[in-house]
Amino acid sequence: MKRSERLVAMTNYLLEHPQKLISLPYFAETLNAAKSSISEDLDIVNDMFQREGIGKLVTIAGAAGGVKYIPQLSKEKAERFIESLCKRLEDPGRLLPGGYLYMSDLLGDPETVRNIGKIFASAFAEKDIEYVITVATKGIPIAYATANVLNVPVIIVRRDPKVTEGSTVSINYVSGSSRKIQTMVLSKRSLPEGSNVCIIDDFMKAGGTINGMKSLLAEFQANVNGIGVLAEAEDEEEERIVTDYISLIQIQDVDLNENKIEVVKGNYFKG
Repeated sequence: MKRSERLVAMTNYLLEHPQKLISLPYFAETLNAAKSSISEDLDIVNDMFQREGIGKLVTIAGAAGGVKYIPQLSKEKAERFIESLCKRLEDPGRLLPGGYLYMSDLLGDPETVRNIGKIFASAFAEKDIEYVITVATKGIPIAYATANVLNVPVIIVRRDPKVTEGSTVSINYVSGSSRKIQTMVLSKRSLPEGSNVCIIDDFMKAGGTINGMKSLLAEFQANVNGIGVLAEAEDEEEERIVTDYISLIQIQDVDLNENKIEVVKGNYFKG
């Protein structure tokens, strides 16, 4: 096999298996090449990944070692994408009663969701995440996109129990925006105790839902190593319940009378 053919094959395999440790003998046997040639090829791939701002390769020495692809979307690429997303969200036609924005079309667009997932995965790449957690329903596409890049399972917290999920753990929590008592449940079989997780959601106002998920995950003794929200609402009148999180978009001002929306980059890009 020519080097150009090996590079294509190796790049494709690494992109399809992020965060997975791959031994050099595997590539050597599969591609019928010497380990020295494989090492040189991996250096070329790593240089290109970093130059293009899509991640890096980490080499682990020893008998049980190998190479692992760590996806990382560069801050520059992420910032350009979010800036274009902010402009799309400032369309007055997206205004909904109560000051909310219509975002379902964006959450249904594969390319948009894929890029959002890459940004979250880049933010949590070094956090040793084992599961991505979200609550039904609108955060599900983003959670799956993030989990796909991190190469970990998705777990969905539900508002009511399903007979197909067996025994569940449930808690009551106070919604941050409506101040209503609500319930969320999670199957006992879905999450091993002591797991490292990150929470992904599409929108946060006061943070009541995310705080409820944290309380529910505490019942499983899970370690919440990261919290990511696509959009947060800036509301000086409401106290934020959750403080340790990253947001990609911040909705600063919604004027229903003037039919105007102001959307800026979130706190992920500030600091």
